[in-house]
Parts: sequence; structure tokens; C-alpha cells
Amino acid sequence: MHDTYGEVVRVGPDRLSYISPQACKDIYGHRTTKRLENPKDTRSYEPEFNGADHIINVSDVTKHGELRKIFTNAFSDRALKLQEPLINKYVDRLIENMHRMVKQRLDMVVLYNSTTFDIMGELAFGESLGLLESSEYSPWVKAVFANIKVGAFSQVGLEYPLLGKLIRLCMPRSILELQKTHFQHSVDRVNRRLEKGNDQPDIWNLVLQKAGNKLSLDEMYANSSIFMMAGTETTATLLSGLTYHLLKSPDKLRILTEEIRSLPEEELTLQNLPRLTYLSACFEEGLRCYPPVPVAPTREVAKGGNAICGQWIPEKTRVAVPNWAAYRSPLNFKDPESFIPERWLPGTGFDSDRKDVFQPFSSGPRNCLGKNLAYHEMRIILAKVLWHFDLQLCAESNNWADQKTYGLWEKPELWVQAKPRH
Repeated sequence: MHDTYGEVVRVGPDRLSYISPQACKDIYGHRTTKRLENPKDTRSYEPEFNGADHIINVSDVTKHGELRKIFTNAFSDRALKLQEPLINKYVDRLIENMHRMVKQRLDMVVLYNSTTFDIMGELAFGESLGLLESSEYSPWVKAVFANIKVGAFSQVGLEYPLLGKLIRLCMPRSILELQKTHFQHSVDRVNRRLEKGNDQPDIWNLVLQKAGNKLSLDEMYANSSIFMMAGTETTATLLSGLTYHLLKSPDKLRILTEEIRSLPEEELTLQNLPRLTYLSACFEEGLRCYPPVPVAPTREVAKGGNAICGQWIPEKTRVAVPNWAAYRSPLNFKDPESFIPERWLPGTGFDSDRKDVFQPFSSGPRNCLGKNLAYHEMRIILAKVLWHFDLQLCAESNNWADQKTYGLWEKPELWVQAKPRH
């Protein structure tokens, strides 16, 4: 629609969709003396299973600020440094699994998901989910994936309540039970974590050190539940998408592999990996071509209205910048359909790209709290995989990127052959 109608499109009676850099600033930006912060759109975010607020769905600006302050300590640079050995433990386990399985084709979607879920399991609950050990998804993880799809249908109910009731009546009870299963797993593990205690730098240890009893038990359950979705699936999604694009672009893969292998394995660290310029460019381009959240994080224009792109928009209007549309628009990027990591490097002919529109972790006061954790996980996982293995895409995954989305991508298997370099 934006290719036809331009940078702003009315997609509903009270909904506007934008794709310009200025819209990102005006919609998602901080409060100023001239404008209020636009809160989350309550019709786009469902309450958690127990009705408690978590850091993603809470609409109230003040409440969100309180929650964010509580969790900041657990996602700080200091916390990430403390958590680096824990993350490395599971990345090394991934590499061991791949070495053991090299005689067969590998599904990188399962391997990446297993790694990110095991990492977040220990960060959120002080214990692994054991996915890398079993090499298959547990019932809980299957429930997480099903919950993503159920959540997409539930959003229809928030938009159209009568239709939502009909959808839930038609939906198999077994699917609806998966929502309860996912949440109950979070409840059980939080309770177990609090009972046994832990001196590791996991999320709750760092949160409770700073916040004490400011967070209710119901809020702990709700936030743990969302961490197990937002802090796992999206990271594995980007790794899967970037791996696919690299394997479809052998020249880009060669440049990246040479850069990574220029370092000894022991120097693939939190401190060193951000200095690899082509690796960083590949992640930016991967996030542009295959954003883990392709849809729009919707806001509701604040009380009294706000100016967006120079036009006054009335309060309660629902506004957003959809990632997929903005990142694939020729108004923003030269040759937008092509995977070109070089566009993120200086002097490569892409200075005219409007890169300010690129906000894969959102921006402003509600930007992703786990951004630094996600970047480090993605860097160390991909760097270790490419340091150890030469990868080749299997023929059956040639069209892997042709996917459906239910708010998040429904990813098929990503089959590759992995050849150890030693």
C-alpha cells in the first residue's frame, strides 16, 4: 500500500500507517515540553493469562516507567558481562551438538531455538530447559510457538469483539489449553527459582537485589512468561533469517567467514565481536531484510493530540510504523529487496538510504530492554558456528523465506549441511 499511496496511509477509520524516519521519532519518541509520550495501543496488546501487566503490554506510561526501572539492572552492560560465561556454556554446547551431527543435514531453526531457549531458561529461572541435550522441543516450547499463533487470532478479538468470540468458539480447546500450559510452566519455574535461591547473575537475582519487593508475584509470573517468548524466539528468528541470506549470497558469506576466522576462537568475546565491522553490517542487513517482528508496534496518540510528520493527529488515533513495509520501501532504501550488508558501511554508495527509519528494537522510552543481550547472543552464536563450520544450504530450503506471519514468522525447517573446518 505504501508503494502505491506514499509515506502515510489510512488503513482504518482511526488507524494511520507511516514509513518515514520522522514518523518513527514522532510516534515512538520521548516526551518533550511540546508533546506527551504516545502510550501503547490497548487494542493491540492482550493482558497476560493472569491479568497482570508485563513490560511489553502495559499501556500506562507511569507504570511502564516503573517496570522498566525495576528490570534495567538485569539487562545492563554490567549484567551482560556477568552473564557472558553462562551464555558461552550453551553456545559451546550448540557447537558440540553440530560436530556430533555433521553426517546428517541440520535444521538450524531447531538448533538456534534450542540454544536461545536454554539460555533464557537459565537467565529467567536459573535452570536450563534441556533442549540442546534432547535435540528436540519440549512440550513447553511447543506451547510457546502455539501461543504465538493463538495470540494473533486473539488480536482479532481485541479489534472486533464479536468476531473474537466466534473465533474462540471455533478454535480447538487443545489449542486454547496451550496458552494455559505456557503460562503455568512460567509460574512453576518462578516458584521453584524463588524457593531454592540462586547466586548466579540471572534476571531475578539482579532484579531482586535492586527492586526488593516492588514487583508482585503475579507480575513476576507475567514478565517471566513474556521473557520466554520475546527473549528467545525473536533472537533465533534473526539468526535463522541471516543464515539463510548468507547461504544464498556466497560472496557475502565468504567475507564474513574470513573476518570471523581472523580471530582465535578464544577471542570471540563480548568485547571483541562488536569490533568486527562486517559482522555488524550483516546483522543490520539481516534485521532489515528479515525483521523478527515484521508488523507494526502500535501506539495511541496521547491526550490532546500530537504532531506526526508535520500534521496534527487527534488523540486516540492509532498510529504505527510497520517494520517490513518501512525496511522494504524504495523511499527508504536503495535496492531494498537485495541482501547487501555493505549498505551499512561508509563509502559504499548507500549514503542516501534513510537509515533513521531502521529501528528493529523500537525506539524511545519503550525500546527493547534486552537489545544488548540479543545482539551479544546473536553475535557469539553466529560467530562460533561460522568459525567452526562451512555451511551449505540444502536444496529443499532454497525458498525458505517464503513464509506466513502471525505477528511473528512461522518458520519452516532451515536445512543445511555443515562441514567442520578442522
